[in-house]
Amino acid sequence: MAVLLVNLRNVPEDEAEEVRALLAAHRIDFYETPPNFWGISAGGIWLRDERQLTEARRLLAAYQEERRQRARNAPPPRRHPLLILLYLAIAAAVLYFSTVPFLRLGS
Repeated sequence: MAVLLVNLRNVPEDEAEEVRALLAAHRIDFYETPPNFWGISAGGIWLRDERQLTEARRLLAAYQEERRQRARNAPPPRRHPLLILLYLAIAAAVLYFSTVPFLRLGS
């Protein structure tokens, strides 16, 4: 009997592809259901033989730990300081031009 291994809701495509490759490399028989058009079902990766479930979960747990370590050791995303300065300058200009007419009323 088939058993759901991974619900693909909010799973990035690269992670889903790595899980597929992992299962294929260890000759675990699986199939995939696509997401529903209306968003009711997100799709999933199913095992055809539930006797392989324990092995698949063990492999998946090891994979997830490795992925967590890779994410933790990855360099942080680059910041864009010039873009931030540009946004701050635009915000300051909007603030200036929106308050100057009111400040000139009193003089």
